[in-house]
Amino acid sequence: MMGCSSLEVMEDLNSMAVGPLKRKIRQRRRIGEIIKTKLQRNLSCSVPKVKSTLTGLFPVVQWLPKYKVKEYIWGDVMSGLIIGIILIPQAIAYCLLAGLDPIYGLYTSFFSNIIYFFMGTSRHVSVGIFSLMSLMVGQVVDREVYLAGFDMNEDTKQNVFDVGLNGTGDTNSTVVNLKIMALNMECGKECYAISIAAALTLLAGVYQVLMAVLRLGFVSVYLSAPMLDGFATGASCTILTVQAKYLLGLKIPRHQGYGTVVVTWINIFKNIHKTNFCDLITSAICITVLVAGKELQDRFKDRIKIPLPTELVVVGVATIVSHFADLNGLYSSSISGAIPTGFIPPKVPSIELMPRVAFDAIPLAVISFAFTVSLSEMFAKKNGYTVRPNQEMIAIGFCNIIPSFFHSFTTSAALAKTMVKDSTGCQTQVSSVVSALVVLLVLLFFAPFFYALQKCVLACIIIVSLRGALHKFKDVPKQWRESKIETVVWMVTMSSSALISVEIGLLIGVVFSMICVVVQTQNPKVALLGHIEQTNDYEDMEEYDDLLPVPKVKIFRFQAPLFYANKDFFLKSLYKAIDLEPFLEITRRRKLEKKAREKSAKKTNGLEQTNGDVSINLISKEFDFHTIILDCSPISLIDTTGVSTLIMVLKDFKEVGVSVILACCNTTVIDSLRRGSFFGAGEKDMERLSFHTVHSAVCFATGMAQPVNDSSV
Repeated sequence: MMGCSSLEVMEDLNSMAVGPLKRKIRQRRRIGEIIKTKLQRNLSCSVPKVKSTLTGLFPVVQWLPKYKVKEYIWGDVMSGLIIGIILIPQAIAYCLLAGLDPIYGLYTSFFSNIIYFFMGTSRHVSVGIFSLMSLMVGQVVDREVYLAGFDMNEDTKQNVFDVGLNGTGDTNSTVVNLKIMALNMECGKECYAISIAAALTLLAGVYQVLMAVLRLGFVSVYLSAPMLDGFATGASCTILTVQAKYLLGLKIPRHQGYGTVVVTWINIFKNIHKTNFCDLITSAICITVLVAGKELQDRFKDRIKIPLPTELVVVGVATIVSHFADLNGLYSSSISGAIPTGFIPPKVPSIELMPRVAFDAIPLAVISFAFTVSLSEMFAKKNGYTVRPNQEMIAIGFCNIIPSFFHSFTTSAALAKTMVKDSTGCQTQVSSVVSALVVLLVLLFFAPFFYALQKCVLACIIIVSLRGALHKFKDVPKQWRESKIETVVWMVTMSSSALISVEIGLLIGVVFSMICVVVQTQNPKVALLGHIEQTNDYEDMEEYDDLLPVPKVKIFRFQAPLFYANKDFFLKSLYKAIDLEPFLEITRRRKLEKKAREKSAKKTNGLEQTNGDVSINLISKEFDFHTIILDCSPISLIDTTGVSTLIMVLKDFKEVGVSVILACCNTTVIDSLRRGSFFGAGEKDMERLSFHTVHSAVCFATGMAQPVNDSSV
C-alpha cells in the first residue's frame, strides 16, 4: 500500500507531540578568546614544542632512524639510479626552455633532491626540474633579457657593456641598459639570465612558505583537475612550438608577449628556407629512436620492469657523433657548449631585480605547489600512507628558496619521474639522495663531455617527453561523453594557454571553471518525487519507473544550495513542477471576487447590499494537492535571500490553501531558517514545518484532514 497507514500516522503524530530532536548546546567562544588562545599556543616556547616543531619541519628525523635497510635499500638504490640517469639529459634539455646554460639545470636537480629528502613527507614524489616550470621561467628570463637590450641570438655571448655603449637601440632601451649596468656590472647575458631566474625562484619559494604559514593551501581547491589538465596540455603546445625551431636548426628569437604559438609558427615558415639539414636529419633520427623506445616500454611494460635509458643512450651517441664528425664546425649545427665542472660560489639573488619579477612569481608558486601537493596525496593514497599538505608546501618552498642562492631555478614535483620511482621499487626518499649523487658525479667529472651535444637532440628529448600531455587530445571524445562542462573547461583553458600565454591561460582557466560552478548552481536539476512501493523512500519520477505519486501531496527536490543567485530559478522551477503559480492564482481569485461582488451589487438594484461574500466554489480552483513538501537534503546552505524566498513561498501558498513543509534540512540550513524567523515567533511552528525525513513529512501531510490555515509566519 502506498503512503502511510493510519497506524504510521498515529505513531508519527505521537512522536511529534513529544517534540523534535534536541540540538546540543554548543558554547560559542568570543573571537578575542579564540585569537588569544591561538597566539598563546603558537607563540609559547618550550622544549617539547621546539622539538615537535623541528621534527615537523624535518620529517627525515622521524622516519630515517626507523629505516629498514634490508627491506628498503635495494628498491631505493635502483629507483634512485634510474631517476638519476633520466635526470641528466632532462636537466640539460630543459635549460633550453628556461633560456639558461645547461649547468644550471644540473644544479637545480641536485639541490632540490637533497632538500626534499630532509623536508618532504611523501615517500615517492620526485622533485626537480619540470618542463612546465622551465617554460614559465624561460618566458620571464627571455622577456627581461630582451628588455635589458641583449642580443637574443642564443649563440651570442654578449656583455652588458657591449649593449649599453655600442650605440644600438633606442634611447629608452639605453636608459634601461644603464640601470642594469649599475646593478650587474660584471654580468654578461648568461649571468643576467640566471640572476633573473634566481630572483624569480627565491620569490616563488617565499610565496609558497608564506602560503603554508598563513594556511592558504585552500587556493589549490580552485585548480580543478580538468583545468590543470587543460593548462598542462596548452603549455605543452607552447613547449612544442618553442622547441620546433631547434629541430630545423633555425635561429629565431623567442617571441615576447602574447600569441607565442601563432607568431612562432609564422616565423618558422617565413624562415623555413634557412633550415639546417644536419639538425633536421639528426632530429628525425633522434625522435624515431626516442619514440620507438617509449613504445617498446609501453608495449612490454609487464616484462620490462625498469625504464629503458633511451634518452641517455641518444645523448651519449649523439654527443660522440657530433664531436668526431665536427658537426658544429662543418655544418654550423648549434651545440650546448662548454659545461663547467664543480660548483659556482653561492650568491644572494639580486634584490634590485625582484620588483621586476614579483608578479611573475605568483603563478609559478601556485602551479608548483599545486602539482606537488596533488601528486603527493595521489601516491600516498595509492601506497597506503599519509602526507601533510602544509609541510609539502613548506618543503617545495625551501626547494626553491635555498637553491636560488646556488644558481638554480624553479622546481616542482614531476608526474613522469614520480611514476617511474613508484614502478621501480622506491620505498623512501633515500632514492632522492641516490639520484642527487648521480647528478653530482656528472657535475664533478662528466659535464665537459657534453660540449658537442647538439641542441636539436635536447629539443627532441623535450618534445618526446610531451607525449603524455598531448595524448589528452585523444581523450576529448570520451571526456565529452562523461562531462560536457569539464570538457569545455579543458578546451577553454588549453586554448587560452596555448594561443595567448600560459599565465593568462591559467587565470582564464580558474575564472572560467568557477563561472561554470556558479552556472551549475544557478540552474540545478529539480525533480518531483514519487514513492517507491513497499519502502519509505522517494525518488525522481522522471528518472525511475514504477514510482507512485503521493495523493494530495507534491514532493519537490531542489538539488543545489539556495542563495541569491538562483532564487528566481528555484521559484520558476517550483511553480512549473506543481503547475501552480500562487500570485497568479491570487490575482485570478481577486478578479473573480470583484466581478462577483459587482454582479451581486447590480442584482440588489440599489437595495441594501449584503456582505458581498461569494461562495468559495465560484472563485476557488480545485487543486489535486493540498501540501507541498520541499526535500532539502541537497540544499547544503541557504543565505538570507533564500530564507526570504521560502518565507514568501510559505505565505503565498497559504493564501491559496496549500501548506508548505520542509524535510531533511541539515543543521546549517535550520540555523539559517531560525535566524530568519522562518518558524515564527519563538519557533512555535518548527514541529509543523520541518521534518527529519521525507517519509515523516508525507505521513504528517496525508494525516491532515484539511490544510493547515493557522499563521506560521
